[in-house]
Amino acid sequence: LAACSQGTMNNFLFGNDSFGYYETIGGGTGATEKSHGRSAVHQHMTNTRLTDLEELEFRYPVRMKKFEIRRGSGGHGKHHGGDGIIREIQFLAPLSVTFISQHRIVPPYGLLGGENGKCGEQYFIFPDGKKEILPGIFNRKIEAETIFHLETPGGGGYGSI
Repeated sequence: LAACSQGTMNNFLFGNDSFGYYETIGGGTGATEKSHGRSAVHQHMTNTRLTDLEELEFRYPVRMKKFEIRRGSGGHGKHHGGDGIIREIQFLAPLSVTFISQHRIVPPYGLLGGENGKCGEQYFIFPDGKKEILPGIFNRKIEAETIFHLETPGGGGYGSI
């Protein structure tokens, strides 16, 4: 048995009338009786892979500002849940952005006394510096220089400490 993994694919799409880009972004997996959860991976999903950052920036009007493990997002326990991912992508042209995800309100559960993983969250940072918290599902047209900040869920922990 394993605690709940991130429980979502974090579907991220952007584009305009000339192109479209679609990727899914991993998170933390749930811990088990024998091991900690894995960080920054997909769980229960196959045949997917992130585009290399250099290729992404070369082909599309975007700049990756941040891409790292979301330390501390996995639930604590005898074995801790895996950590999610933090990504910030800046759009260099006006684009349409779509995002579809879960575990934004209900956290990935821990098991047998393990703590829940942290929920995911996301927001825009606009060129004027204002920040807008976003729901787990949205579609928006954005202006150039807008940044999309994403934090994917961590996995649940397993067992009491």
